[in-house]
Amino acid sequence: MFKAASLGLATLLTLSSGVALAEGAKPMSAMPAEHNSTMLDKPQERNTMFDGVNLTEQQRQQMRDLMHQARKDLPDINVEQLETMHRLVTAEKFDQKAVRAQAELMAQEQVDRQVEMARIRNQMFNLLTPEQKNVLNQKHELRIEQMRQQLSGLQTPSAQKTSSTSTTE
Repeated sequence: MFKAASLGLATLLTLSSGVALAEGAKPMSAMPAEHNSTMLDKPQERNTMFDGVNLTEQQRQQMRDLMHQARKDLPDINVEQLETMHRLVTAEKFDQKAVRAQAELMAQEQVDRQVEMARIRNQMFNLLTPEQKNVLNQKHELRIEQMRQQLSGLQTPSAQKTSSTSTTE
């Protein structure tokens, strides 16, 4: 079930990206624009995993260098894959087997991009001092707790009832 949900989510994200990509047929970098190197210089504008961590100038420069290299190394988003999925979705007759194969291909490409970004984030994390890592981990725990609270508010009443009865038994 988890694989199906992950595949569905990856497909939806990829399809929604296709709308933004539809205007240009050239490949584009998978690196989001908000991760450009100037973001580390402007604390009021950044929205990164390092928010709230006071970085030294040397750490900022090392992170800028890593992000610059990542922009070169990340695989491009394959616009042809998006076009193929669009044709399958808008076809007169739905071909589940072809859509599944296309979605799995697109999901695997997304996984490859996510793995590469995780590798870069790991390198960035390892530039931090133990104190900075502690701050970052505390902020992460806070975000996770907030997310859990938000998600618990989104559960259907029957799901809440089921989870509450299973915890009381």
